[in-house]
Amino acid sequence: MGILQANIPGKYHVNARCIGCTICSEIAPHNFRSDHEQGYDYVYKQPDNEIEESLCAEAMDICPVNAIGHSGTGHQFGPA
Repeated sequence: MGILQANIPGKYHVNARCIGCTICSEIAPHNFRSDHEQGYDYVYKQPDNEIEESLCAEAMDICPVNAIGHSGTGHQFGPA
């Protein structure tokens, strides 16, 4: 599935499977937003701390249509 163009580039993204249920926006409101007119959610800010990272991972796990993916790369938080 194609990655939605509305996503901010980075570790997490939402793809075209998204049904606009807004679960991700509810779980991680600092990172996901809903476009109600287009009927999908998207990443508008990549996580920049451990809490946001955890919430984005939770949203990805809970997504009912597996529309949230990650590249496996991105900022690592905490001690190196």
